[in-house]
Amino acid sequence: MSDKLPYKVADITLAEWGRKAIEIAENEMPGLMKMREMYSETKPLKGARIAGCLHMTLQTAVLIETLTALGAEVQWSSCNIFSTQDHAAAAIAKAGVPVYAWKGETDEEYIWCIDQTLYFADGKPLNMILDDGGDLTNRIKGISEETTTGVHNLYKMKNEGTLKVPAINVNDSVTKSKFDNLYGCRERATDVMIAGKVAVVAGYGDVGKGCAQALRAFGARVIVTEIDPINALQAAMEGYEVTTMDEACKEGNIFVTTTGCSDIVEGKHFEEMKDDSIVCNIGHFDPVGVYFLPKKLDEAVAAAHLDKLGVKLTKLTEKQAKYLGLDKEGPFKPDHYRY
Repeated sequence: MSDKLPYKVADITLAEWGRKAIEIAENEMPGLMKMREMYSETKPLKGARIAGCLHMTLQTAVLIETLTALGAEVQWSSCNIFSTQDHAAAAIAKAGVPVYAWKGETDEEYIWCIDQTLYFADGKPLNMILDDGGDLTNRIKGISEETTTGVHNLYKMKNEGTLKVPAINVNDSVTKSKFDNLYGCRERATDVMIAGKVAVVAGYGDVGKGCAQALRAFGARVIVTEIDPINALQAAMEGYEVTTMDEACKEGNIFVTTTGCSDIVEGKHFEEMKDDSIVCNIGHFDPVGVYFLPKKLDEAVAAAHLDKLGVKLTKLTEKQAKYLGLDKEGPFKPDHYRY
């Protein structure tokens, strides 16, 4: 490991700009900052050697520095060849965290970057994975997974008998699926006027719902495509036109795929699209078991954000808790409750 690069980013001179931007991002991530406040002294992650494969953005930089503040050793690559914010990667590298990511990697460079995170400078292997999409997991066999595509990959491995270690399904935790997936997809910027255009959203899961809501709020007429009759009915009940991509491709100006599946927009669809159509994707590209985080932890994650938002939470009295058959400190809903 003596020839291991300490980091590889596009331009380390972007670090100062990245640091300023990270400080701004910290203000928008009260949950992680609360974790630092609560656990920086006790270092509960001491001994953890975490390899992360997650979009190397300013927000991920805040996560990385939270993990290190809590005692972990961390190495990082991006889970997408186009999503890295180079100033964020430079700032993290300058801070001493081995990061291997730059915008515009080739497929070969992408795999090389992942491989750099498998062993640490002292030759010791990772002992925890934080993955987005399953590509790091596929290299290791082994796991915390935060996105729908990666969770599908975990269950596929489990069914095939190739999953050899316990895995945590973060994606289907309520504070991920019903907050980040639904609301987080709205936090995007564009230089194109959306008002008056026709937007086609492929898929009406949590991410599709958030995209459709955001596009409609910007003034677009939104068309949804779906394979699931329940999701299709939900979209129709929200007032969206629901049809096939074969039909929608003729009408749309903006196409957003949110499914995590392949062959959603095919060559024949591109041939029928209007000039200057925009096609984009949100999500991921194409014992042993898979475990959910306990609901009590989900509630703790949600609670960590409340002070910043000025939310005052009502507390159950002992009498009320007894009446409902609950612990007054939670969890407050059964595992099957879908919010």
